[in-house]
Amino acid sequence: IAHPLCCPSLQEVGPTMVGDEHSDPGLMSFLGATKRNMLGNHFWEYYVNDAPRIVLNKLESCGYRVVSMTGVGQTLVWCLHKE
Repeated sequence: IAHPLCCPSLQEVGPTMVGDEHSDPGLMSFLGATKRNMLGNHFWEYYVNDAPRIVLNKLESCGYRVVSMTGVGQTLVWCLHKE
């Protein structure tokens, strides 16, 4: 199971986007995520106000591991995998 995690690089303290409208509701609840629809977007996303390091620690406790990380414009993206 792959799971993307995104954060604007200029806001390394949060908010952190942790899922899309198809994400596991149980995992989103565990992360304390809120579902939102940003004006102009045709999709929903889950986010938390936590810094990425806190979210990554929570996901690690659930068995997720970072597979890769990259920067896309002003956004940092981590790809995680759970075996």
